[in-house]
Amino acid sequence: MNKPFEEQTGASLMLWALLVLYAAARVLQIFPGKVPIGVVVALHVLPPIVFALIHGAMFYQWRGILAFFAICLVVGNIFENVGVRTGFPFGHYYFTDLMGPKLFVVPIQLGLAYLGMAYLSWTLARLILGGMRNPMNGSRVVTLPLVAAFIMVAWDFSQDPVWSTILHLWIWQQGGAYFGVPVSNFLGWYLTVYVFYQFFALYLCGRSSNPSAFNSSYWNLAVLFYAVSAAGNILLVIPRSGVSVVSDSAGTQWNVGDITATCALVSIFTMGAFAVIAWARLPEQKTEAGRLPGT
Repeated sequence: MNKPFEEQTGASLMLWALLVLYAAARVLQIFPGKVPIGVVVALHVLPPIVFALIHGAMFYQWRGILAFFAICLVVGNIFENVGVRTGFPFGHYYFTDLMGPKLFVVPIQLGLAYLGMAYLSWTLARLILGGMRNPMNGSRVVTLPLVAAFIMVAWDFSQDPVWSTILHLWIWQQGGAYFGVPVSNFLGWYLTVYVFYQFFALYLCGRSSNPSAFNSSYWNLAVLFYAVSAAGNILLVIPRSGVSVVSDSAGTQWNVGDITATCALVSIFTMGAFAVIAWARLPEQKTEAGRLPGT
């Protein structure tokens, strides 16, 4: 059954407001010291969460999106806590106090940061693979988590050196080849997000959803939100006052301009590429919905 038009319209306005708030937060990051880092981090984390909650509830119903959140929080926090204590699977690191209160040894905001971008990455993967009206079964149970994990890791790949090596929200104790970040971090990230995506795919088996209830603008909002995240990384190349060279824990010195420029390029050619591909598949989603009986 389709949601009432007024309900969809109100939700759409809320989603647009969250997108604008998140875009403003990404702009704030280019003015270091003007806004407390804790506030900037919160504005990076909370709007995507609320967006995912509303957007996801419209497609998966409340039970579905809350199940997604629960899986992400539990799996993500287990891996992060194990990672800090043992070095597996990310490498040896620890969190500073800049991200606020912690649950055990992991900042609460970091656990929450998984939710919004994890949902957006999952949604883009569904659009890229197509077949939105098809049930979650067969090879899709595995291929969708594999693709979604690549899209999610692209987000971390495009900004981890900024948050760690430049801003010191977390510290890689032995440094790493990617501007102070070890390669193991991204392999560990892929494993972590693949695991919770796989659990969610298994949860969806046998459950139905109704993509015919939404026009292409519904899906376009998720693509646009992910694209805004990528664009926010590009803003970091704008020159500003401050230190020009930083050191990682291994003593290797890195040029700040090189870090931000590389992260901008990574954002364009990984996150940007995924966003463009998903956007290009939107007309196919609209066609698929139009084939459904009664539409």
